[in-house]
Amino acid sequence: MRHLLSAIVVLLAATPLSAADLRIDPVRSRAEFSVRLLWVSTVTGSFEGIRGQLAIDPAKHTAVVSADIDSASVRMDSARFRRWVLAPEFFDANRHPQIHFESSPLALQLLSEGGDVAGRLTMRGVTQPVTFRLAPTHCPPQALSGCVLQLKGSIDRTDFEMRGRRGALSDRVNLGMAIVLTAP
Repeated sequence: MRHLLSAIVVLLAATPLSAADLRIDPVRSRAEFSVRLLWVSTVTGSFEGIRGQLAIDPAKHTAVVSADIDSASVRMDSARFRRWVLAPEFFDANRHPQIHFESSPLALQLLSEGGDVAGRLTMRGVTQPVTFRLAPTHCPPQALSGCVLQLKGSIDRTDFEMRGRRGALSDRVNLGMAIVLTAP
């Protein structure tokens, strides 16, 4: 009987991930952006409303990250800049209340080792392919709950119909997400 219990423990430990998805902890996760202003200073903001999940396919040893960000949840040091980024010429938060990112299926090992994460970003009703750089987490693929996925990348804002103030603002917008994974 002892050998049978030992065998079951070994099998359970060696079993790849369960089919349970992990969710993005909305309290501990964040997303942020920065854009150069007049090529001298940088305008930055962070979002408080981020949620989503990491859908795991244990049979294929892959996962898909899906994240939604409430554009109106942006926080900035300047109330004037906040009003401007919520306006129609930038995020257009009234007409497009969400920013959505969904990765292509990625190898579970990538979540530990880091690397490029390809996917699609939807902002202002426009969907474009993007690639973010995932920092290594050193979390084993079998134990991702509690891990922080840090993604960084940049987009050309004109690809998302953000064409206002082109003389004052850089077209390049840096984006980042720190996603804390938790069990559902």
